[in-house]
Amino acid sequence: MSMDSESGNRFRGSDMRPERKSKDRPEAELDRELLDLPPELRWREWMRRIEAVLFASASPVPRDDLARVVGQGASVDLLVEDLAADLEGRAFEVTQVAGGWIFRTRPAYAPAIRAAADVGNQLLDLSEFDVAVLAAIAYHQPITRDGLKDIFGKEISRDLIGRLHARNLIGTGPRSPRRGAPYTFVTTEQFLVAFGLESLRDLPDREQLVDAGVVDEAPQVDFG
Repeated sequence: MSMDSESGNRFRGSDMRPERKSKDRPEAELDRELLDLPPELRWREWMRRIEAVLFASASPVPRDDLARVVGQGASVDLLVEDLAADLEGRAFEVTQVAGGWIFRTRPAYAPAIRAAADVGNQLLDLSEFDVAVLAAIAYHQPITRDGLKDIFGKEISRDLIGRLHARNLIGTGPRSPRRGAPYTFVTTEQFLVAFGLESLRDLPDREQLVDAGVVDEAPQVDFG
């Protein structure tokens, strides 16, 4: 056997590839209790963990998920409360919506964001009538297109329903018991986020809708 052949065999037989331990090695378990830290620093570290989770999330984070990164028995509500106080004077805040918490910019800075980045809120492309239909769905859900027709006195176009669907503001609800079992429409979690509502119980009353100009677009709607 030649030296080259022998060398080649040794080369092929040896493990010259880089070790791939990073994929095989399990991630270190998160130290939730932080018992090596004094109480004050422990509490602040828990606050920063919650801040990091909220910062990384595009949707509201529920209490149970946040509880996974802090010590057992630590109050998530108090930690979020302290985080909110810590953010006073910043351009963003912690808001409780849709059964969880999320970071959002303060309303006072909305014009600056639109001017700099040419971005508006998620309802920017919706007409006032679109918003009126969305309000009717919110207050009367689950509701069919025929139900919306009864409210507004005219057919609600599939294009309008499609726009609300495209923005994930409404979804498909249970089938109606009416003849033909048509689909119904319901609002989504994104609807709550877009309007800053914690739940549907926080929907504004009729007077607030009148002030916002929504009911004027659909005076037939009974929001009471």
